Amino acid sequence: MKTFVIAVIAFMFCVTAAFAAGPNTYQVTGPVLEIKDDSVVVQKGKEKWEIAKDAATKVTGDLKVGSKVTIEYTMKAVKIEVKDGAKKEVKEPAKKPEPKKGAAEPAKK
Repeated sequence: MKTFVIAVIAFMFCVTAAFAAGPNTYQVTGPVLEIKDDSVVVQKGKEKWEIAKDAATKVTGDLKVGSKVTIEYTMKAVKIEVKDGAKKEVKEPAKKPEPKKGAAEPAKK
């Protein structure tokens, strides 16, 4: 009975952990170029990355222009618009050209 209870608890822990896992998280690291109320611009190599932020964004330390930061973010769809249907035209394989009638056939040996 004790083994069964432990197995059930372990199973519930695994299921809870699986549901708690959300979308993948990514990171960008670099100096801060600009800070706005709703975003932070970071230089990564030659590119400028603008990452959105809101009141729920956790900031540790003093966020200011010039500071080197690591931002952890997720990708989330805001809107999805389907432009075309799921129909795809199936192309038939190319046919070999038929020999012309009356054309000379190769000689058989």
